[in-house]
Amino acid sequence: MADVNYSVEVKNVSLNIKKDTILKDVSMKLECGKIYGIVGRNGSGKTMLMKCICGFVKPTSGEIYVEKKRIGKDIDFPQNVGIIIETPGFVPYYSGYRNLKILAGLRKKIGKEEIMDILKVVGLEGAENKLVRKYSLGMRQRLGLAQAMMEKPDIYILDEPMNGLDNEGVEEMRTILLGLKKEGKTILLVSHNSEDITVLSDEIYYMDKGKIEEGDTNVKESK
Repeated sequence: MADVNYSVEVKNVSLNIKKDTILKDVSMKLECGKIYGIVGRNGSGKTMLMKCICGFVKPTSGEIYVEKKRIGKDIDFPQNVGIIIETPGFVPYYSGYRNLKILAGLRKKIGKEEIMDILKVVGLEGAENKLVRKYSLGMRQRLGLAQAMMEKPDIYILDEPMNGLDNEGVEEMRTILLGLKKEGKTILLVSHNSEDITVLSDEIYYMDKGKIEEGDTNVKESK
């Protein structure tokens, strides 16, 4: 049997902030080409776990590996990851295109053509020169997804990517995410909408009070 290629490995991660236990002995392994959903109430630790994986928060104990590199030791932040955590932050008095251009300039991996292409993919063609302050919440979410996708990473960490989208937008987002899965990408997804999680996910993790509930991981047949 061939070795499984794990994009992300979370090993016994705990996080304490002052006297509060935010994460408690959390472990998970994410394979290439699968979508993983996390379900849990507000305050269950979902978003903080994502921040730890992305290197934004250092866990109190445990280890996190992204593409075999340990976060906080081998690298501070994983490079091959597209991220939406909480509400995407953009400069409101710049256009959608200019915001992406500034971000793309940090690593200089893509140019105007790639930025325009990704704006079209997420449904913002024609709105690229509109100021972000005039965007609806749904448009900001689309711009956030464009930012996450534009450098074509292999791993996606997405916290409520459907937030603010109408029914048509939700269907478009699901199609985009399933397309990324077919390309072999790894996706970790949080959504308050249980239907999004059920429809999209190959595996579902249930979190409560900072813990993955034992025996509740639901492994589904590959779509």
